Formats: sequence, C-alpha cells, structure tokens
Amino acid sequence: MAFFKQPVGTTRNVIRSADYLDMTLKLITEKLKTTHPGPFNVSDVLTEEQKQIISQLSGCAYQYLPKVCDPSPYRSITGECNNRKKPILGASNTAYKHLLRPEYEDGISLPRGWTQSRPINGFTLPLARNVSNEIVKFRTESMTLDKDRSLMFMQWGQWLDHDTDLTPDTPVRSTFFEGIDCEKSCVQAHPCFPLMIPPNDHRYVNGSECIPMFRSAPVCSLVTPVRRHINALTSYVDGSQVYGSDIKVATMLRNNNNQLGLLAVNQQFTDNGFPFLPFNGNSEDLCARTNQSLGVPCFLAGDRRVSEQPGLTAFHTLFLREHNRIATELHKFNPSWSGEILYQETRKIIGSIQQKITYKDWLPMLLGSEMSKVLPRYKSYNEDEDPSISDVFTIAFRMGHTLIQPFIYRLADGYRPYNPEPKVQLHKTFFTTWRVVRQGGIDPVLRGMIVNKAKLNCQDKMMVDELRERLFQMINQTGLDLAALNIQRGRDHGLPGYNAWRRFCGLSAPRNVDELSTVLKNKKLAEHLIKLYGTPENIDVWVGGVSEPLVPRGKTGKLFSCLIGEQFRRTRDGDRFYYENPSVFTQAQRRAIERVTLAHVICSNTNIKNLPPNVFMGNQYPIGFVPCFFSPKLDLRPWKGVVTRRQMF
Repeated sequence: MAFFKQPVGTTRNVIRSADYLDMTLKLITEKLKTTHPGPFNVSDVLTEEQKQIISQLSGCAYQYLPKVCDPSPYRSITGECNNRKKPILGASNTAYKHLLRPEYEDGISLPRGWTQSRPINGFTLPLARNVSNEIVKFRTESMTLDKDRSLMFMQWGQWLDHDTDLTPDTPVRSTFFEGIDCEKSCVQAHPCFPLMIPPNDHRYVNGSECIPMFRSAPVCSLVTPVRRHINALTSYVDGSQVYGSDIKVATMLRNNNNQLGLLAVNQQFTDNGFPFLPFNGNSEDLCARTNQSLGVPCFLAGDRRVSEQPGLTAFHTLFLREHNRIATELHKFNPSWSGEILYQETRKIIGSIQQKITYKDWLPMLLGSEMSKVLPRYKSYNEDEDPSISDVFTIAFRMGHTLIQPFIYRLADGYRPYNPEPKVQLHKTFFTTWRVVRQGGIDPVLRGMIVNKAKLNCQDKMMVDELRERLFQMINQTGLDLAALNIQRGRDHGLPGYNAWRRFCGLSAPRNVDELSTVLKNKKLAEHLIKLYGTPENIDVWVGGVSEPLVPRGKTGKLFSCLIGEQFRRTRDGDRFYYENPSVFTQAQRRAIERVTLAHVICSNTNIKNLPPNVFMGNQYPIGFVPCFFSPKLDLRPWKGVVTRRQMF
C-alpha cells in the first residue's frame, strides 16, 4: 500500500509543500493556545502578510499561479486547460471536490473516530476492524457467484478507477514531535491513523496490535483551514493510466528512438509475438522480491499500481499494444504526420475508446434501472460543470471490492486449464509480475476473466477474506484488511455518515432500526448495524452503501448508484474532449469509435481466437463465442488524409 501511495515527481513536491504548510499551522496553533485558550481558526489569527510569507516559504504560493493555456487541440497530460475558464479544474495534483461539508472532530482536520471515547450523535463510532468483522466477514466457501457478470466486468471497474483517482499518503512516515514510526507503533498521532484490533479478534495479542495506516496527503490551502485531500491523477476518463498524469512520466513512457508516435515496450521479454510493458528500471523492487530466483521487476505504466495483480497488468498491457497498433496504422494512412501528431492522435483515440466502453457498455450494467435517472444522455459540453472527482466517490467506487473473487483464474488455448496452477489464491498474485512474464503472458489471465463469474455482493457475503485478512500478505507479512481500510479512509477524509449522503441523493434517511430495515429490506442486518453504530446517522458511507440491496439490472444499491452516476455525469459533461462532443471528432470518426468493444481490443492485441461479443456478461464457453474476425475492428479510414490544424502542432 505504501509502495503505491507514496507520491512521486510533481505530486511529491506539491504534497511536501502542503505538509510544510500544515505542520507550520499546527505549530503556530500550539504556540497560540496560551493566549487563545478556546477553539480558534488559526487562519483568522494570522495577518494577510503573514499568510503570504508562510505560503511562499512552504512553496504553496507557486502552485496557484495563473495558468497560460496554449492553443493545442489535444489534452494536456496533466489535465490542465481542459476548462479554458478555470484551467485547473480536473487537473492532476488538485483537491478532491467536497459535495458536502466535511465532518471532522475538531471541524478542521481530525478524523471522525480519532477520539474513540467521543460521542457523535450520541454514540461512539465502532472500530473499523470491528465493523469489518461483524458486517463484512463471511465464510468464503459460501460465496455466491454472479451469473450475469464476468470477472472482466469487475476488472474494468478497477481499470476505470485507476484512470480517475489516486490519493497518495503523506510522505511523512513518523510523527513530527515524538519521531514515532507509524509502521512500528500503534500510537495514534499525525500522520499515524492505525486500525486498532478489537479484543475479540483473532489478531488481538497483548492488547497492542493494530493494522498500520497513514493519513492521506493534504493540499495547500490558506483560504480555509479545513483539510482537503489531493488527487494525483486527472479526473477525466482520458486514458491517463496508459499515458500518465505527470509530464515526466509521460515522456518516460514514450519510445523516443523514432518519430512514429509509439510507446516504449519491454526490451527483455515478449509475449508470444506481442510486447510486454517496459520494466520500471529497478530490479530490486517489490515485484522482484515475490520470486527472488526469477527477479522480475515491476512494470512501468501511466499509473503506479500497474503491477498490483495480473488482471490489472493485463489491461495495461492490452492498451499499450492497442496504442502502438493504432499509431502504426495511422502512420501508414498518413506518412507525412510527425511522431508527435501520431502520438497525440492515437492518445486521443485510446481515451475515446475508454470513454465509449465506460459510458455505453459498462456503466449501464453497473447502474441498471437507475442509469437514466442518475446519468442521463449526453447533451453537450458545459464549461460551468466541475469534473473534479469528489472525495466521497473515492470511497463509494470501492463497492467494486465486493465483486472480487478469491482466485485468479488462468486458461490456455481453447479455454482449457492452464498448467501450472490454473487457479491461484488472490493474495499469492499481488506484485507477481513473474507470473505474467514467465507463465504464458496475459492471454491465460484474460481468458480466465472472460469465462469466470464475478462475485455477487450479498448482504451476508460482502468481501472475501483474501482481501479482508490477507491483502498484500506476501509483501507485508501481516495481511491488511481492505474493508477496514475503506471505512478508516472515509473517516480520515471527514466524510459525513450514511444518512447525510442519503439526503444528498434525495433518498429517505432512516431514523431507527425499523426504518433502516425497510431501506435495506433486511431486518437482521439493520439490527446488527444499529447495535454497532447506535444510529443510522453514524454508519460509515462505504458500509451503508454496500449493505443496500442491488437495484434492478444493476450491481450496486440506490445510494452508490446516485453517487457514482453523479460523478460520471460531471466527469463527462465537464470534459471539453469527451468523444461525443461534436467538435472533437468528425461524424465518421465518432461512428467508428462507437463500434469498438473491449472484445475488439482483446482480439487485436492477443492470440485469443474466440470471444463472446460482450465480455462483461457472465459467459460460458463455447456458448455464444465467435471467432475474432467477426469482432468489429476500429476502422481508421476516417482518419486518412485528414488535414487539420493538428498537423501544425
């Protein structure tokens, strides 16, 4: 977790400045307590001149200098200047959007539940780990599979999430005053926010055990002292997990040996004639440690989480290959185009393919009957729409964790079991790039996701123990608890409780166990939640959201349908480069993109020969499977000979 969430590049510099500012204000607050004994806002005490000095010395002042937008017809890597009126909207390294005012213990930055004995709405919050044990836990043997959705459906959700948001940890690893190492201590002091283990837990030994967790990194703000958190990625569905959200990273990912607009590929290994992603250049990294005899390092991609598990790696590899395939074809159609034009035009197409698959193929299957209500048809670009990812979305979209199976499946040609190990426990696959490079490439992983079903989220079977007990166990020795982390992270970000979000969405806010039973359609679960929380007002939003019954034809409850739909509507309508905007593509180009499916991308970039037309459905080989030559390929003829201002770029 720390490996993924440690900020790098520009993000690290931005966060370091915010940390300097944050700690400076804390120190000033401590100094002033003798003269200001009551609660006070330190920003109100400082003069404007003092604020300016602090802002300059911390480095924060330089983050908000006016942006000069050039007239490029392409997206910037950082997302800046998509909105010409407010250039930083949706850009990387900016703050998450607050849909509701944060609820911090001190009104400024302390998470809900920081003071364990302090009541909220008349009741103390239960430990996050206790909620995980009491509500989320179930025996994996009783898991229910989703007959309507494949593991591909689950995997696209993670892929999409890694296109739109990444919340880095603060780079500080120990407390400022005491110097306590957050990894080695259960002390709760900034930036340590550990998950304490309840006494009845099997992990509870000698009363001091905890699961370490660091607080999320803040952003610079002297205007308001209320803590806000940083999104290291662009908020747009733009393929940034392929290309990066940082200019330095984007440059590293390109093939700079020629002027063909290609992305760099692995120089040591190939995948049955197809390229792998390049390595990140550090042979002693986390991935190499999972099999020291093979020593295969982590891959390099637009998002640092590329090597987390083989399914995610497979998607990254697919779209690297699709970029290079399209760029090569465009060069044949337009030999006069420069390498920069080829790269930018291909990047534009890849981002649009991901938008089409997301909005036309995937979201309807997630939101079901609520789709037309929460995400109506596209009308036009709206420069007054803020596309920024909301803080609550980063927690709500984690409903996808309830769809994850406890195994990675691998199938050989003809969808036969792949040997060795056709079925591997999930916790044994984290960071195992060697399983991809040395064991058949990405084809077996993709076949496994196509024909195996996703887990169904049931109210008594929410998250498998591979994630709840053994997350990153191969690296961390003590496995993390993803459910408890989701709960604790929501508190870290000051997210209001379940009922506040129900009211935001225009839904009923249950006041007691009977009303909660009606909302959940499950009296036993409602009683269990009330026993833990005391009131529906206090229920953590992630737990409340995944506890709701699924909407018809969808895979989430009403609350999360609302919050997820609201986000993707703003992300789409506030994106000047969204593919359905008439000014982005010609009508012929747009029609060509509309015909592309994920099945086409797989057929074009692997040795898989037969696929179902909709790989997100719960498919069973060979029923409905068709040869790849029936799959509609992206027709690039509408891009042939197109002479536009792009050629002057």
